[in-house]
Amino acid sequence: MAFRATSYGPSVAKILGMDGDGLRPMPLAPAGVSCPVAVAALKGMKSRDLFPDSRVPDGAMAGLYLYFSALDPAHSIAQDLESRDGSFWHGIMHRQEPDESNAAYWFRRVGNHAIFPALHKHAAALGFNTGVEWNPFQFIDFCESARRKPGSADADLAMRVQLVEWQLLFDHCAGAAIGKAGN
Repeated sequence: MAFRATSYGPSVAKILGMDGDGLRPMPLAPAGVSCPVAVAALKGMKSRDLFPDSRVPDGAMAGLYLYFSALDPAHSIAQDLESRDGSFWHGIMHRQEPDESNAAYWFRRVGNHAIFPALHKHAAALGFNTGVEWNPFQFIDFCESARRKPGSADADLAMRVQLVEWQLLFDHCAGAAIGKAGN
């Protein structure tokens, strides 16, 4: 997936630039915030200001917090989003917590999400195939297994797929409400 932090404006690019430009694989179970400076900067910003023309500004903000492994603020935002997008961010957050049963609950609420076809395609290209369509429950199980084997090929694959998942969902939420390519 061709992800460019600059696609979301200079403020978002600057924040993502503090820790990998949206290209750094996120841990399966974070031990803490990856970039405290970025999280501190986010706390002083409003989602509507960072993402003025986006489809789901609060979803994009939850995504930024998750990228930096700031699970508590990501959770606070995601739980207030009554949508598939909010449930998706909520599910990712609980998967990383790790709380696989709670993650599964939120992914059941997601149902079939608009990014699933692209996620399925990109995950398969990386070497993780869930059959004929994306299966978030199979990915939860894979992440849980991989988390128990730090440094393994499975852990590396799970983190790379998780990054693509984050990029696709972030793009879906941060993208313009009308006419945004790459959904």
